[in-house]
Amino acid sequence: MPEAPLPPPPVLSLPIAGMTCAACAGRVQRALGKVPGITEATVNLATERAELRGAAPLPDLVAAVGKAGYSVPEARVELGIGGMTCATCALRVEKALAKVPGVLGASVNLATETASIRLLAGTEEAALAAAIQRAGYTVRAAETTPEDTAAQGGRERRDLILAALLTAPFLAGMLGMAFGADWMPHPWLQLVLAAPVQFWLGARFYRAGWAALRAGTGNMDLLVALGTSAAFGLSLWMLAQHGEHAAHHLYFEASATVILFILLGKWLEARARRATGAAIRALLELRPRTARRLDAAGAEEEVPAIALAAGDRVVVRPGDRIPADGVVLEGRAGVDESALTGESRAVEKEPGATVSTGTIALDGRLVLEARAVGGETVLARVAALVAAAQASRAPVQRLVDRVSAVFVPVVVGIAALTLLGWLLAGAGAEVAVLRAVAVLVIACPCALGLATPAAIMAGTGAAARAGILVRDAEAIERAEGVTLVAFDKTGTLTEGRPRLAAVHAAEAGQAPGNGETRTALRLAAALQSGSEHPLARAVLTAAGAAAGPGLPRVEDFRALPGRGVAGTVEGRALLLGSPRALAESGADPGPLAMAAEAEAAQGRTPAWLVETAPGLRVLALLAFEDAEKPGATAAVAGLRALGVKAAMISGDSRAAAGAVAARLGLDDVAAEVLPDGKAARIAAWQQAGERVAMVGDGVNDAPALAAADLGIAMGTGTDVAIQAAAITLLRGDPALVPAALDVTRRTLRKIRQNLGWAFGYNLVGLPLAAAGLLSPPIAGAAMALSSVSVLANALLLARWKPGVPR
Repeated sequence: MPEAPLPPPPVLSLPIAGMTCAACAGRVQRALGKVPGITEATVNLATERAELRGAAPLPDLVAAVGKAGYSVPEARVELGIGGMTCATCALRVEKALAKVPGVLGASVNLATETASIRLLAGTEEAALAAAIQRAGYTVRAAETTPEDTAAQGGRERRDLILAALLTAPFLAGMLGMAFGADWMPHPWLQLVLAAPVQFWLGARFYRAGWAALRAGTGNMDLLVALGTSAAFGLSLWMLAQHGEHAAHHLYFEASATVILFILLGKWLEARARRATGAAIRALLELRPRTARRLDAAGAEEEVPAIALAAGDRVVVRPGDRIPADGVVLEGRAGVDESALTGESRAVEKEPGATVSTGTIALDGRLVLEARAVGGETVLARVAALVAAAQASRAPVQRLVDRVSAVFVPVVVGIAALTLLGWLLAGAGAEVAVLRAVAVLVIACPCALGLATPAAIMAGTGAAARAGILVRDAEAIERAEGVTLVAFDKTGTLTEGRPRLAAVHAAEAGQAPGNGETRTALRLAAALQSGSEHPLARAVLTAAGAAAGPGLPRVEDFRALPGRGVAGTVEGRALLLGSPRALAESGADPGPLAMAAEAEAAQGRTPAWLVETAPGLRVLALLAFEDAEKPGATAAVAGLRALGVKAAMISGDSRAAAGAVAARLGLDDVAAEVLPDGKAARIAAWQQAGERVAMVGDGVNDAPALAAADLGIAMGTGTDVAIQAAAITLLRGDPALVPAALDVTRRTLRKIRQNLGWAFGYNLVGLPLAAAGLLSPPIAGAAMALSSVSVLANALLLARWKPGVPR
C-alpha cells in the first residue's frame, strides 16, 4: 500500500505593522523564513499579514519581525480568575493560557486572582476564557466592584461562623482533654456536627480538587480533601464497627477542625489580599464622578466626568477634585497633589499651569481646558503602571514555579510512604491514617504562591503613594545590586531653569550698561530666538530687560547638538556655544579666558559668542547658573547611607561641573559629555565593575537610561525618558532616588523572607507530621497560619515612607 501523505504543517497568521512597500514585505518574509521550524513564509502587503507554515515559538517570530525593523501589533488583556487557591493553580492557568494560539505571554497573580495576558492583536478573547475553564477555573471581570467584594467577604464570614459553631463542641472537648478531662460529644452527635462541615462548608475543597484532577494535576484543595476525607472516612468506619462505644476511636474532630482552621486562614488571607491591593483602589478612587463643564454661553452644567472630552472648559471650585488633565485658563489656587505625587505641600497654580486628574483645588476657583481624559490622564497611566508592576513576575519566582509543578504529587507520595511506614512499624491502621492525614493537610503550596506577589503588591503600592512608580518586578531585583547612581545635571540635580548670571564683552569687560555688553547680549538673544533650549530662554529673558526692544531677525539658524547654535544676524555669521564649540571654531578667547576660569570656579556654565564671518573673533563670554534642587544634597546623603556612590554626567566644562560636584559631595563626575556619549560613559563605569543606575529627564537621556543596569526617569521629563526607564519619579525631586532604591531593596528582602517562611513551613512541618509529632488539627492550623504569616509579613511594607534608608 502506498504511504498516506503527511498532513501539511500548521499555518499561523501573523499581523505585521510598519510595512509600506513590496521591499518591506520581502524583508519580513526573509526574516521569518530564517526562524528555525518555519518551512514556508508568505507576507501579504495588502492585508499586512504573514502566513507561516511550520512550528516555531511565537516570541521567536515576534523577535524576528522586530529585528527586520517592523513590529507585530500586540494587545493586553486583564482577566479575573476564580477558584485559584495555591501556586500550583496559578502555574496551571499560566500554562493553559500559553497554549492558546496568539498568546505571547501570561502572568497570573495569585494575590489579586488576575491574569495579565499579552497576545497578538485580533486574537479572540473567547479562546482565553475557554482555556481557563478547561483548566478547571472560572473567568470574571478583572476589576471587581466594592459590592462584589463585600458580598464575597460576607459569604466567607458566614461560612467561617457556621464552621466555628459546629466545631465548638469538638474544640471544647479537645481543650478539656488538654487539662485532663476525658470528654467528647456522643459519637452520633459527632457525626451530625462533622458532616455539614465536611460536605457543605468543605464542599469547595472537593470541587476545586476534582477540577484539578480532571486537568491532570493537583492543588492545595486536593490535599485538604484527601486528608479530611480520610479522617472522616476512618471515623465513619469505626462508628459502624463499634457504635456508641467508639468514642475514643473517632476522629471527626480532626476533619472538622482542619476545615475550620483552613477557612479561618482563608478569611484572614482574603482580608490581607484586599489590603495589599489598596494602592490601586486608592488611585482609582481619586477620579471624581462628576464635573462642572462650561457650555458655549459660559453657563455651568454638571455632567459625568467620563463624558468630558479634550477641549472642554471645566470649572473647579475650592475643595473639588480636578476631573481631567488640563491647563489653567483662569484663576489661581493652591492644589493638593499629595495623593498622586506624594508632594506634601500645596502647589500654586495660575493661568498656563498644568493640572492633573484627582488632585484637589484648595483655596481658589479654576477654569481649565481639558487636555486628557479617561485612560489618557496621568492618573490612569499611573494606575496602569502600578497594576502592571503588581501583575509582573519576579525572576526569583522561577524557583517557586519549579517547586509548584511537582509539589502536590510529592506530598501525596510522602503521605503514602508515611502510611506504609507506620503500618510496617506495627502501628495500627488508625494511627497510620492520622499520620498520613497530618502530612496532607500541613503542606502549604498556598504560601508559596502568595510569597512573591504579596510582597510586590505591598512594596509597589507603598512606593506609588510616595510618588515612585516601579515598572515591573524585574526592576526590583535589578535595583538591589546598584553600586553607583549617575545623575544627569540639568533638570535632574538642578532646577533646569538657568539664568544669565554675567556677560563679559571682549572689548569692554562687564561694566554695567556698557554698550558693547548690550550689543553682545542683543546679538546672542537674536541668535537664540529660534531655539527652545533652557539657556536660550535665559538669554531672551535677560535681553528683555537689558538689550532693548526689537531683536533683529536670525537667518540660516541651526542647532549644533551638544555644542550650541549658529546663524546669521545682521549679515554677521555667529556661533553661540560651549567651550568645545569655541575650540572647534579656532577662535582665540584672549583675555576672556581668565574670566571663564573664574566663572567656572563658581559652578557657572560658560557660553561663547563667536563671530565666524566676515572675520573670526570672540565677541563675548556669557555665564549661566542653575540652582541645585533642594533635594540634591539629601539625595547624595541618602545614597551614601545605602552604601551607593553618586556621580554626575554633564556637558558642562570640567571646572563648572567640578564646582557643582564639590558642593553636592559627589563621588565622581563626567564633564564635557555630548548627548550621544552618555551611554558610552555608563558603559565605562560598568566595565570598571559598577552596577549603574542612571537618573535623567530628557530625550537625550533615553539611550543612557536604557544602557544602565537600572533606569530612573524624572516624571517631570519627557515621555521618551519615562518609557526607557524601569522606575519613574512623579516628582522632580532627586531625594526620591535613594528612597526608590530603599523601597525596592526592602521589597526584595520581603520576597526572600516570605519564600523562606513558605519553604520553611514545609521543610519543618512535613517531617514532623510524618513522624507523628503533629496531629491533624494542629497541622491544619499551621497550614492556615503559613499563608497568613506570609501576607502579614508583606503588609509590613505598606507602612514604608521615604526617610532615612536602612
